Amino acid sequence: SKPIRIIVPTSAGGLNDLTTRAITPKLQEALGQPVVVENRAGADTMIGTEIAARSAPDGYTLINVFDNFPLNQFLVKKVPYDAARDFVPISLLVRGPQLIVVPAQLGVKTLAEFIQLAKSKPGALNFASGGNGTILHLASEMFLDEANVTAKHVPYRGVAPALNDVLGGQIPMAFASLPSCIQHIKAGKLRALGVSSPKRSPFA
Repeated sequence: SKPIRIIVPTSAGGLNDLTTRAITPKLQEALGQPVVVENRAGADTMIGTEIAARSAPDGYTLINVFDNFPLNQFLVKKVPYDAARDFVPISLLVRGPQLIVVPAQLGVKTLAEFIQLAKSKPGALNFASGGNGTILHLASEMFLDEANVTAKHVPYRGVAPALNDVLGGQIPMAFASLPSCIQHIKAGKLRALGVSSPKRSPFA
């Protein structure tokens, strides 16, 4: 009977934002009410999530969370909400792999070449993520550990600003969701070296 807002606790342009904006028109059509998307990024998604937790529990404020939603309570000393108590899950929206991407100008064409480059400069390379403790951060750390490579983490307020610096060549590597980087890959600005799923992605 009134407008609905969906909080996206990440920056515009990332997978969460793209997913939310993709479903919004259909949601408006089905409910007959305006649906407003509100990006409230920062503090590893905790700013937007706290805003949602403190909203009236009347069903008119939704939040689109992702993999790291239940992880913050284990990674951060003081989380201003209880993920299990303060929220009710409604639906799984999307599932998909992460891509490991590098700027095209880096000059490496395979994962093996990137690992060789990183090993030739121990600790000198950086990698970007959408924030400390996010699934992209953890995926990167797992990859580096498996590859026996050291690199410095540079956290951003979301995957979109992280990818901007990878595109610009300031950061040589990042994990990113396929929708947030596929156009840059097709344009030849980013090179995808691998995907996080056990099988190849038909979209990549």
